[in-house]
Amino acid sequence: MDEPRPESLTPDFSNAIRPHPVAFSSPIQPSILHKEIFKSFKLHTHCQKIGKDSADLGFESCYKVLLLNNPLFFFKMKLSWINIVSNLRRSRHVLSLNTKKRLPESYLCRIAAFSDRSLVREYCSGRNGREDSNVWTEEIDYLDESGSVIYSGKGIRSVEPRIDDHVMAGGVRKPIMNVAAVAKIVEVVKRWRWGPEMEAQLDKLPFLPNMTHITQTLKIIEDSDAVLSLFRWGKRQPWYSPSDECYVMLLDKLNLSRDFEGIQSVFEEMVSNLGANEVSSFGAYNRVLQYLAKSEKLEITFCCFKKVQELDCKLDTQTYNALITLFLTKGLPFKAFEIYANMEKDGCLLDASTYELMIPSLAKSGRLDAAFKLFQEMKAKNYRPTSGIFVCLIDTMGKAGRLDTAMQVYMELQGFGLRPSGAMFVSLIESFVKAGKLETALKLWDEMKRSGLRPNYGLYTVIVEAHAKSGKLDIAMSIFSDMEKAGFLPTPSTYSSLLEMHAASGQVDAAMKLYNSMANAGLRPGLSTYTGLLTLLAKKKLVDVAAKVLLEMKAMGYSVEVNASDVLLVYIKDGSVDLSLRWLRFMGSSGIRTNNFIIRQLFESCMKNGLYESAKPLLETYVNAAAKVDLILYTSILAHLVRCQEEHNERHLMSILSATDHKAHAFLCGLFTGTEQRKQPVLSFVREFFQGIDYELEEGAARYFVNVLLNYLVLMGQINRARCVWKVGYEKKLFPKAIVFDQHIAWSLDVRNLSVGAALIAVVHTLHRFRKRMLYYGVVPRRIKLVTGPTMRIVIAQMLCSLESPFEVSKVVLRAPGDSILEWFKKPIVQQFLLNEIPSRSDILMHKLNTIFPSSAPEIRSLSPPKPLVAGRGLGMNT
Repeated sequence: MDEPRPESLTPDFSNAIRPHPVAFSSPIQPSILHKEIFKSFKLHTHCQKIGKDSADLGFESCYKVLLLNNPLFFFKMKLSWINIVSNLRRSRHVLSLNTKKRLPESYLCRIAAFSDRSLVREYCSGRNGREDSNVWTEEIDYLDESGSVIYSGKGIRSVEPRIDDHVMAGGVRKPIMNVAAVAKIVEVVKRWRWGPEMEAQLDKLPFLPNMTHITQTLKIIEDSDAVLSLFRWGKRQPWYSPSDECYVMLLDKLNLSRDFEGIQSVFEEMVSNLGANEVSSFGAYNRVLQYLAKSEKLEITFCCFKKVQELDCKLDTQTYNALITLFLTKGLPFKAFEIYANMEKDGCLLDASTYELMIPSLAKSGRLDAAFKLFQEMKAKNYRPTSGIFVCLIDTMGKAGRLDTAMQVYMELQGFGLRPSGAMFVSLIESFVKAGKLETALKLWDEMKRSGLRPNYGLYTVIVEAHAKSGKLDIAMSIFSDMEKAGFLPTPSTYSSLLEMHAASGQVDAAMKLYNSMANAGLRPGLSTYTGLLTLLAKKKLVDVAAKVLLEMKAMGYSVEVNASDVLLVYIKDGSVDLSLRWLRFMGSSGIRTNNFIIRQLFESCMKNGLYESAKPLLETYVNAAAKVDLILYTSILAHLVRCQEEHNERHLMSILSATDHKAHAFLCGLFTGTEQRKQPVLSFVREFFQGIDYELEEGAARYFVNVLLNYLVLMGQINRARCVWKVGYEKKLFPKAIVFDQHIAWSLDVRNLSVGAALIAVVHTLHRFRKRMLYYGVVPRRIKLVTGPTMRIVIAQMLCSLESPFEVSKVVLRAPGDSILEWFKKPIVQQFLLNEIPSRSDILMHKLNTIFPSSAPEIRSLSPPKPLVAGRGLGMNT
C-alpha cells in the first residue's frame, strides 16, 4: 500500500516500524526486486504513459522511475545501496520522462558515500555490535519528485521484536505511538485470525506490546475466535496484567457474536485465576451474568450467579434486572422473588425497569401486599408507573376481591393523566359484578361508554347474566337489547340465564319468547336451558307445551330420559296424579323410559289418592323391571288395607299385595291357614319368618311391619296370632325398652311408640307376664305403670275399664299399687282374658274391641271409631 508523502520538511517516522516485505542484507536478485517493485509501487501507471508493458522494463529502469516518483523507497526497503549506485552510474537512461530532469551529482555522491557503510542493521536497543550504535555519523537527504532536497537529517533505526518499546530518531528517543502499535496488532490478527501462525506473528512484533494495546485491539476486532485467541495469547505474556476493562471488552465482543460458550469459558478462567494479583472484576462478572441471562441459559446463569455470590462480588441493578427477567420468562416467579430479596439485601437501588418487572409479577403470583408496597415506593421515588402496572394491579386486586384498592389505583391512574383502556374497564366491571356490586359496575359501564370505548362481547355477556341472575330482569333485558343492536350475537349461556330467571319468576311468555328467539338465531339451547324451561312448563301444568319442547330437545340429540323423569316428578310432588299418569303415557308412546324410583313414587302417589286400579300396573312395571319390593313398600300397602273401608278396594289391595311377590305376603297368607296346612304351630311359623330378616339392614322396616301387622290381626280378631307376633318381635329386640322390671319397686310397660293394635296386644301379653310372676313366683312390686302417652291412654283405659282394673288414669300414665293388681289378677274374668281364651262376640270385652277396631265382618265395618282415636293417627309407625 502506498504511503502518503511528507508534507513538511520533517519526515514522518511513525510508519518506520512497519514490517518490510523484503529485507536485504546482500546483493538483490534483479528478478525478485523487479517483481516486488511492481507489486508494491504500481509501475503500471508509468508504463501506460511511456506505452510499454511493465514486464519490458528492465531492472535499471525500475530504479530510475522509483527514484523520481518515490525517493523514500530505498530508505523504507533498506536495500543494498552498493548495487543501486553501481547500476545507476552505468545507466545511460534518464531518470524521468522529462529529459531535462536528471539526478544531481551530489545526490549520487551521497548515495555512493552511504554505500561504503557496513550492511549491518542498527537497532534502537543497541544490540548491533557497534560501539557507536546510538550515534549517526551520516545524514540522509530526502528528495521530492523533482529531485530537490526537502530534508536532510539523521535517519530512524529499526526496533528489535519484543525488546524495544521506542524508536531512535537520530539521537532522540521517541516512544512508539499506541495508534501504530494497535494498528499493527490489528493487522496481524485480521490476517491470521487464530492458531499457532497468528501467535508466531504476534511474537515477532517489532515492539513490546502492553495491556493498553490488547484492550484497544479488542475494541476493533469483531471476530469472536480472533478476539479470544488474542486474549489468551496476551495472558501468556510476561507483561500481562488482569484488567477489568479488558475482560469487559472481551465479553462484549463474545456477546455480539453470540458466543455464549466462550463467555462461560472466560468466566471459568476468571474464577480459576483468582489470586494475590487479583483485580476488581465488578464489570466483568456483571457482564457475564447479563449476557448469559439474556441468552436464557437458566441453569448456567444460576450457577454463575451463585458463584459470584460466593466471591462477594457486588452486582448492579442491570444485572439483577436481567436475572429477574430470566426467571420470570421461564415461569419461575418465586425464584425471581429470591433474586429480588438478594437485591434488597445487597442494598442495590431499584430502577424503573425493576419496578416494572416486579410489580406485575408479584401481583400475578398473589403477593398483592408486596406488589402494592413496591407501587407506593415507585411513586415515592418519582418514577412514573406505566399503564401496564396500573392494568395489572387493577386486574389482580379486583379478582382478589379488594375492590377498594382497585378503585384507588384506578383513580391514581387518572391522576397521572393516563387514559383507562378497554381491558382495564372490563377487569373492573367484571370484578364488581362478581362481587355483586352491580350499581358500581353499571356506573363504570356508563363511564366506559362515555369514554368512547365499546364494550366487548364478553363484557356484555357478564353484565346481562349478572343482572339476570340477580333478578333484575328489566335492566338485563335492556342491556340484552343493546347487545343485539351492537351486532353481538348472544351466547347460549346468556339466553339460558335470561330464560332461567324468567322461568324462575314464572314468566312463561317471556321465557318461551326467548326460547323461540334462540331457536330462530340458530343457536343450540343448552341442557340447563331445556331443564329450566321444562321445569317451568311442568309447574304451570302445560303438559302439551312441555311435550313439544321435550321432543325438540330429543331432536337436538340430547338424552331426554332424565328431563322427562324430572317433569314427571314435579307432577308427582305437586299431587297431580292425573297429569303424572298422562305424562307417563306420553313418555311410553315416545319411547322414553323412566327409572324405578319415579315409578315407585308414582305408585305411592296413586295408593295415597286411592287410585288402586292405576297403581297395580305401575307395581307390575316396577317388579318386571327387576326392581325389588322391600319390606317397607309391602308394609305400606298392608297399611292401606288396614285403613280400607270399601270391599271392592279391599280386593284391589289384596291383588296388589299379591303382585309384590314379597315373602312377607306368603307369611301373611300362611299365618291365616290352619296348623295342618302350615305343618307347624303359629309361634314356630312366626319365629321362622322373623329369623330370615336381616336386622342390621331392615330393623326399622321389621318394626314398622310388626306394628302394621298387629293392627291388621287385631282388626281381624286374631288375638292369639297377634300375641305370637308380639312375643317374637320382643324376642328379636324390636322393642327393647318397652318392658322394664325394676326389681320390687316398679314394673312398667311403655307403648308410646307402638300402633294401636300393637299397644293393645302388648298390654294384654305383658299383664299376663306380670300375673305369672306375681302368682307363681310370689314377686309383688310396689306399683305397676303403663306409659301410654296422651293418644293411647283412652284406648287402653277403655279396654281395662271393662275388666274393672284398679289402674288410675292420668294424662300419660296408668298406674296402680302392686297389691291391688295382685288381687285383680285373681279374678276369673281377668284370668280368662289374659290366658288368651277368645270370648264370644256377645261378650262385653269383644264388643268393646270391635267398636274400637272394626273387624272384616261387613256388619261391623260400618261402625265408626271413636273421635279421640281418629284425631291422633297417622301413616307412621302408629298406623
